[in-house]
Amino acid sequence: MSLPHAILTALLEKPSSGLELTRRFDRSIGFFWSATHQQIYRELGKLEQSGLIHALAQSPSRGQKREYEVLPAGRVELTAWVATGQDPKPIRDALLLRLRAAAVVGRDGLGPELERHLAAHRRQLAEYEAIEERDFAGGDLGGEARLRHLVLRAGIGLETFWVEWLTESLAEFRRADTAGGVRAG
Repeated sequence: MSLPHAILTALLEKPSSGLELTRRFDRSIGFFWSATHQQIYRELGKLEQSGLIHALAQSPSRGQKREYEVLPAGRVELTAWVATGQDPKPIRDALLLRLRAAAVVGRDGLGPELERHLAAHRRQLAEYEAIEERDFAGGDLGGEARLRHLVLRAGIGLETFWVEWLTESLAEFRRADTAGGVRAG
């Protein structure tokens, strides 16, 4: 997976400036593929240099944002990428590693961190559910909207998993505290 493909996808949905792309990443694509403002601008330059996108013609005016659109070669690249097989990536999550390390060195300080993560995942789940209610409540979705809804449903499923797992983990910490008097916090 790569940032260029995320940008091509966003530009095919709607020609945009770098600033608009950054805002759209913050509101949608960024939920599953994040990028900084600088990364987006750097990648826009590379995509333009590669002949996959170009800046739309505009009347010259100082400070005007350059809007980009995807060229046919960019659509071909994105179509080929969509059809390319890719194995699932293994999970790399520092919290899971820290939990494993706590089994060796002790759990001091990990309880509040689990609680912080739980609160963050609850907030993200609520945000995804609000988006679903707002954008997909009608139920009669066309093909493109169905695919976008599937992506959102994946996010809801992942956040639901984390909320359930973190709730279980915190309950396990509390059980261990009462059983053995070990400090978890």
